[in-house]
Amino acid sequence: MPADEGDALWDAAVSAMAAVPDAPLLEVGSYCGRSTVWLGDAAERADRVLFAVDHHRGSEENQSGWEHHDRDVVDERIDKMDTLPYFRAAIHDAGLEDSVIAVVGRSPLVAAAWTSPLAFLFIDGGHGREPARQDYVGWTPHVAPGGTLAIHDVFPDPADGGRPPYEEIYLPAIQSGRFEETSATGSLRILRRT
Repeated sequence: MPADEGDALWDAAVSAMAAVPDAPLLEVGSYCGRSTVWLGDAAERADRVLFAVDHHRGSEENQSGWEHHDRDVVDERIDKMDTLPYFRAAIHDAGLEDSVIAVVGRSPLVAAAWTSPLAFLFIDGGHGREPARQDYVGWTPHVAPGGTLAIHDVFPDPADGGRPPYEEIYLPAIQSGRFEETSATGSLRILRRT
């Protein structure tokens, strides 16, 4: 996540918490914690909690043989990605362990059990068509009225990047009439729940 997008994410989280008092923040797709640090800082300053949902095995584009694979995050014992130790180190080093709660599990399973309204939802999970669709279907109903939906890696022009976050999250959110776009920074889109 580029710094300008991280700063825009932080600003959106602060605005969302002002609009929806007492509700938590939730991030889908934490990876090694870069965006989590921005959101965790915003949550901590407001005395709120950020739930960071990730299975920590990497998305399809992170797997061996793909462009974004990082062999350094592979657990050699089981030959699978494991970003959880890197995530925990990032949260520790940022001093955010009291404001960020790691929820280790697959997004659709966690979403199905989730019951709390959210002030802020950031979706940056799996970038395949089905994972993106499941994140939209599972999580967006939990955004409280007046709350915020932030989506990363939204590329309206196919030449700029992958399509699932745009086609399976952004467009359905706008077309539902439940969300309206309030800002765009790079590939980050910020939408408000109407």
